[in-house]
Amino acid sequence: MIDTLNLRHVRLAAENIQPFIHHTPVLRCNGLDHLAGLQLFFKCENFQKVGAFKFRGACNAVCSLPKEKLRQGVATHSSGNHAAALALAAHLQDLPAYVVMPENSPQVKKNAVVGYGAHITYCQATLQAREQGLKNVVEETGAVFIHPFDHLDVIAGQATAALELLDEIGKTDVIMAPVGGGGLMSGTSIAAHGLFPSMRLIGVEPEGADDAMRSIHSGRVIPQTNPHTIADGLLTSLSELTFSILSRHLEDIYTVSEEEIVDAMRHVWERMKIIIEPSAAVAVAGAFKFGQRFRGKKVGVILSGGNVQLDRLPFGPQPKLEAASKE
Repeated sequence: MIDTLNLRHVRLAAENIQPFIHHTPVLRCNGLDHLAGLQLFFKCENFQKVGAFKFRGACNAVCSLPKEKLRQGVATHSSGNHAAALALAAHLQDLPAYVVMPENSPQVKKNAVVGYGAHITYCQATLQAREQGLKNVVEETGAVFIHPFDHLDVIAGQATAALELLDEIGKTDVIMAPVGGGGLMSGTSIAAHGLFPSMRLIGVEPEGADDAMRSIHSGRVIPQTNPHTIADGLLTSLSELTFSILSRHLEDIYTVSEEEIVDAMRHVWERMKIIIEPSAAVAVAGAFKFGQRFRGKKVGVILSGGNVQLDRLPFGPQPKLEAASKE
């Protein structure tokens, strides 16, 4: 099955979604280069529509389906970014969208899904509840299920972020990206190795949600159990599809602590003056923590999104500035 997905499919996906997506910028920052000891090239998917790379995959999946299959709309389960992405992709094609979301999803992401016109069904925050809720919705509506990452057209769409990065700056020594369900890293792997087979590919995930690292190291999918991390976009387990792709392509998966995620997020906000969410900061934290392994190398980092609950920022209070003396 995975052998059917290659660089040709990624370029086709790029053509499919080109009228709808933002071609996001690649940014540099001397201060962050110095901190990491690397030449960092940030692919800013926080500037993508819906504020995340997820729109690429959702848009390609919707564009790739025959019109007759879409008459009843599309459906998915998601804690946020894929939900908003599919809602917008459906809206642009004048289709209904049905989303099953955990009740504890960030309010900013709930608001986005509603804003794009999707119908939301809330469920308990368990995979079983999400899947059962989705099954009920599909049976009631006849909508087509678009999985957040276990879907070839979705993965091909996500791959276009790395394709744009490498078409713009040429070969990098390394690409780092966050890993949750593995759709972004799978697509990144296919695009990168399709263009440059010798490129080193590193996934990064939170220590409190390290199922992908354990899966790759053990040679089998180890389901996520009781994840604990601020990176709410990285709570899902790999699928057999994404596990198979990552097993073939990744050099390794690194893990970072909650403190390292927050510090990386803060550094990007303060030094680059752009907003990224914790899930995106995971890859940045990996570059900082393990930069000595790639000292001086050219490293691409996929900033996966920028959807943040602004009234729940993880940064601690700053010390008060002393008033300047008038003497």
